Amino acid sequence: MVHPTGTGGASGGAARELRALLDAAVDAVIVIDARGLIETFNRAAETLFGFTASEVLGQNVSLLMPEPDRSAHDSYMQRYLTTGYAHVIGIGREVQARRSDGSIFPAALSVGEVAGSEPRRFVGFIRDLSALVAVEREVIQARERLTHVGRLSTMGEMAAGLAHEINQPLTAIATYAQACQYLLEQGPADTQEIRESLAQISKQALRAGEVIRRLRTFVSNREVRQERVDCKRLLDDLALLARPDSRANDIRLHFEVENDLPALMADPVQLQQVLINLIRNGIDATLQSGAARREIVLRAVRVPEGVEFSVRDYGPGVEPRALTSLFHPFFTTKAHGTGLGLAISRTIVMAHGGKLAYRPAPDGGACFYFTLPGLPGEAT
Repeated sequence: MVHPTGTGGASGGAARELRALLDAAVDAVIVIDARGLIETFNRAAETLFGFTASEVLGQNVSLLMPEPDRSAHDSYMQRYLTTGYAHVIGIGREVQARRSDGSIFPAALSVGEVAGSEPRRFVGFIRDLSALVAVEREVIQARERLTHVGRLSTMGEMAAGLAHEINQPLTAIATYAQACQYLLEQGPADTQEIRESLAQISKQALRAGEVIRRLRTFVSNREVRQERVDCKRLLDDLALLARPDSRANDIRLHFEVENDLPALMADPVQLQQVLINLIRNGIDATLQSGAARREIVLRAVRVPEGVEFSVRDYGPGVEPRALTSLFHPFFTTKAHGTGLGLAISRTIVMAHGGKLAYRPAPDGGACFYFTLPGLPGEAT
């Protein structure tokens, strides 16, 4: 039941119309006085908060708030009445609200002062955002799953090169182990040669283990997390994953990295995913076009906005008619492509505060680039 007050000299008919209007409102409508005491609580508010109007009328509106807002509300009100400085009043914002059973939910809150009211009154409109927040969470989770699938797909394309990269140290380990066995079978052992062979076995095992460690990190289904990223370390890790693929296709991968680049706040695995995808696209373009210059250049340079990363090849470039659809999901110029690589990459870059774009390379070929904001005062 609604109990509007402050209607002044309104007639009984006007009061009934006001009650009907409040009861018809989809959003919760609450009117409070200057002390924060509830004067009006419409039916939508009863449904949303689980209180009846009779239970809350005359109670402080902080009853509907979780901590710390609950304890701070009266001081916010007093500050506004004294100074006119608004914490919420006149400013729509998302807040946390509290139901009668103690459960907390996200809500959109808009508060305004009732003009000319004496004593002063304030009216608030509250909308439950639980469903919207749930949908947003599902979208984020779906995007993260798609990003993970993209990494697995990319690793599938790079499998031959990575298998060769791991097979080299394993072959060396087998060779040195056979040498140790041979030396031991020859009678009195040459301990110096055996020690050297064992040292090489250890070195090659660590080399293979490092490739596997970084590969596992790259393909793992992990939560997205922002952290301080050293650009040099990022690109060193990237090279270990990307160079085997380029070597397997007889294409030179060249890094041009400026010194003292600012650090980034980013998810390093996702940034590597973007760069590896761009490198893979460059490899495919080079192979499909039969370009004479078999080289891909990755540059990382300081720009006023932060750090610009670019990947260019010397293939045929992008046809003008394909430019408008380049980053659309499922658009591809590859014979067996999924059309998701660039779309996923652009989404990742946008989530990091940048924009992935294309420009023709000056002397032929394609160049994809993006800029990310650097951390102020930090160089790597």
